[in-house]
Amino acid sequence: MDIRTVAQLANVSIATVSRTINRVSTVNPKMAKRVWEAIEKLDYFPNTQARALVSGRSRLLGLIVSEITNPFFPELIQGFEDIAVEHGYEILISSTNYDPRRMSLCIRRMLERRAEGVAVMTFGVEKPLLEQLAERKVPLVFVDVGPERPGISLLRVDYRHGIQQGVQHLAVMGHRDIAFISGPKRLHSAQSRLAAFTSSLEECGIASNPAWLVEGDHTMEGGIEAMEGLLKSRHLPTAVMCSNDMTAIGVLHKLYRAGLRVPDDLSVIGFDDIHIAQVTIPPLTTIQMSCFELARAAVTALRAHVEEGGEPKRSYKIDTHLVVRESTGVPKGALRDLRKAEKIGKRTLAVARSRNSTP
Repeated sequence: MDIRTVAQLANVSIATVSRTINRVSTVNPKMAKRVWEAIEKLDYFPNTQARALVSGRSRLLGLIVSEITNPFFPELIQGFEDIAVEHGYEILISSTNYDPRRMSLCIRRMLERRAEGVAVMTFGVEKPLLEQLAERKVPLVFVDVGPERPGISLLRVDYRHGIQQGVQHLAVMGHRDIAFISGPKRLHSAQSRLAAFTSSLEECGIASNPAWLVEGDHTMEGGIEAMEGLLKSRHLPTAVMCSNDMTAIGVLHKLYRAGLRVPDDLSVIGFDDIHIAQVTIPPLTTIQMSCFELARAAVTALRAHVEEGGEPKRSYKIDTHLVVRESTGVPKGALRDLRKAEKIGKRTLAVARSRNSTP
């Protein structure tokens, strides 16, 4: 079975079948419908390599991620693939695991497979590796930072807005002793989240305690280790904000093992809003950074470079916002202190009234 069989069943020319399969917009819609119906009836699978040779286009988009085992990245991959397929592209996925050598292999694969554009959703990419892609004029998309040169777009995450909401949420409930577990400080995203946290504390009139600013590694194990360190402090914080959800899940695990209850003994906030955050015990309050929005912006940017030419939009804003669940509450003892203050206030008011009523 080949393209000729499809053309014969659809009663169109071979050229029409080829243009339809390659999604050329000038094909008559009625003819295109007959072609797709014939393809479905024959259970025909087009030879993508042959199509690439004929059309000069691979219709392949690359996606490089940091760590495939972190649930955030599979969710990002799913969104990226859904949107790419919707627009007639296939995807090629590579994971670096934060290893520069693997990053080199990832880029080599993208070049060998003639990816038309690559979304680099990882960090610490060495400049010579980027040059390999840039020299071949492969459009690139980065998160937060990237080289200032043609063919490159950035997805700028608004870390500040979501983290500011998280700090304000804790402050309104009465928290003043708030810790932060960051990601690896070599990562720009980790630095941005930490800076947003400290500035948000300052805006709320809360002093930042250097002992409660702990460096993590964005893993569950890193969250467990960081929380172990915080539990050794003389004075415990009443709340912990984490640079991502996997760290927060590690914190929840350590607190459970230590016999502490969340949020009664300590409140916890994550960042990302991965699906599993909804079913942790308790469900995790977190700052949502939409995987789907990241994926959509990445595909949109790559398609703009590939299909429109010229120099498309340089940056795309990715919003964040707080999602309140059950891992945050008022600080331990706050209600008792509030009741105590209320009783004192009532006694003071009663004394004042009695004095005013005395002739």
